[in-house]
Amino acid sequence: MAAPTTEELKLELDTFDIACEDDAVLDKMLEQCLCHRIQAEDIVCEWVAFSTTKGLLKLTLNNLETFEYEVLNKKPKGLSKKNKFNVTKDMHSIQDLIKAEEEEEDLLDSYSTPAKGSQKRALTTPEQPRSKRGGMWAPSPTQILSPASFSPSATPSQKYSLRGGRGEVVATFGAVQGPRWAGKGQTTVRVEQLEGHEDSLTSSYKYMFQRLRDVRSVLTEKIESLGEELRTHFNIEEFSPVSLPAQDTVAVLGQVCCDSNGKLNAHSVLLEASQEHGARQVPVDLSELRDYSLFPGQVVIMEGMNTSGSRFVASKLYEGVPLPFISAPELKQEVDKVSEPVMVLLACGPYTPSDTLTYEPLIDLLGVINKDHPDVCILMGPFVDSKHEQIEKAQVTETFETMFSRCVGSIVDGTRGTGCKLVFVPSQRDAHHHYVYPQPPFTLPDLKKDDVQRVTLVPDPCTLLIGGVTFGLTSTDILFHMGAEEINSATGSDRFSRIMKHMLTQRSYYPLYPPAEEVSMDYEKFQQYGQMPLTPDVLIVPSELRYFIKDVIGCVCVNPGRLTK
Repeated sequence: MAAPTTEELKLELDTFDIACEDDAVLDKMLEQCLCHRIQAEDIVCEWVAFSTTKGLLKLTLNNLETFEYEVLNKKPKGLSKKNKFNVTKDMHSIQDLIKAEEEEEDLLDSYSTPAKGSQKRALTTPEQPRSKRGGMWAPSPTQILSPASFSPSATPSQKYSLRGGRGEVVATFGAVQGPRWAGKGQTTVRVEQLEGHEDSLTSSYKYMFQRLRDVRSVLTEKIESLGEELRTHFNIEEFSPVSLPAQDTVAVLGQVCCDSNGKLNAHSVLLEASQEHGARQVPVDLSELRDYSLFPGQVVIMEGMNTSGSRFVASKLYEGVPLPFISAPELKQEVDKVSEPVMVLLACGPYTPSDTLTYEPLIDLLGVINKDHPDVCILMGPFVDSKHEQIEKAQVTETFETMFSRCVGSIVDGTRGTGCKLVFVPSQRDAHHHYVYPQPPFTLPDLKKDDVQRVTLVPDPCTLLIGGVTFGLTSTDILFHMGAEEINSATGSDRFSRIMKHMLTQRSYYPLYPPAEEVSMDYEKFQQYGQMPLTPDVLIVPSELRYFIKDVIGCVCVNPGRLTK
């Protein structure tokens, strides 16, 4: 099923004559649809039933939070039976029905003698045969990324050509600097990984060989190391075993987890201690906590009582402490050397519309780069999207590696005149690349010598140093994954800010455990390459959810969205 939109929500609300003038309310309801994987019609029906039982509540942000806590969090995720079976037929489903009917007729014909003139005429136009003679080079990115490059039946996207709001500024933060004016030279900046070449993930590795005891060892070390930082910061003398009966208030250290395979809620919270403190799990009563925000895998300290040894009643919660920002004197000198503002352009894939494999959005992006001349351009995957319909149905005529090489080659060639430095970040949705997290960087064996100095290939996740400013990057949709699992009773904060704060205080690019089903995690490599070495100045987390720019405990957190949806 297609993802719901605000227009669909407005239409469904109008059906029940429910007024909604606030865009923030619609955005919140759309976020609930995506997080709980339900359609616009279903969530509006659930809201009507909920508001009626509560006395016709108004559609506000606070009421939506209560609705999510009391209704949506208690429902299983997935499509309803109505959406599962009563699907409106489109062109593709009708073609599938015709194809299935023809196969059934062919099966019956195989048991009978065919009559004269019984040959059926094909209902589809045959595809044009692929030419065996290909060009040696293409003069421009437009021709390199032409529709026929990857699929002989590809046509330009009508939806993309008719889109609105081109060049519109949708979010700003701080003192906005406009594009560099004509004739002004670029600033020479260095782009490098903060950890250095030796301590960074630079090549592929063997995965799918991890043992359960190794995973357990990584999780235990995470609990103990973060616990020691929390104990020192909050001046806590010692930790008590979580399952030890105690009549007095004690402090316990552990990792938040769920008591089943379902979604975490206020009544299913367990606290799992490390081996040093008993390696036990104990149910937690959150009724005495006013403000809290919890997710599976979070390392916390709780104060409370456990009179029977079988249930811990929490009265106080200590969350994580962020790492310091970078403060090396030599970096300050490097910042002082940069007299002009540094422009960093960022884009996240996919770089094709959802209805065709033409790279029209990427061609337009190259036009922006040639116009504005940024100093650094960070391009995050997917470049060959494994979730694209034509790739899923194997309707392409080239290998994924060839598609990727052609795409990246056009980017490098199309920006050579600007002199901007390029940074390529992989994604687990890249069909041609390793499906593991942390993900090794791309390899470009055909890169020309003249372009080696301005092209940087980094892993996912990574921490970059650009002109003395640190950038934290991950192309994995941690916002969507944690947003579907986090529970809270916090007041005066939004979900995005809470998730960003969790990432910074847990000091990890992916603090959720267990991870989402679509994330293939290698925990030994994650312990080595998936942790934050410091609090970055800018944290970039592209997501399917709504774009934003926020200041979270001194770090500028950015969700740039995706180039195409």
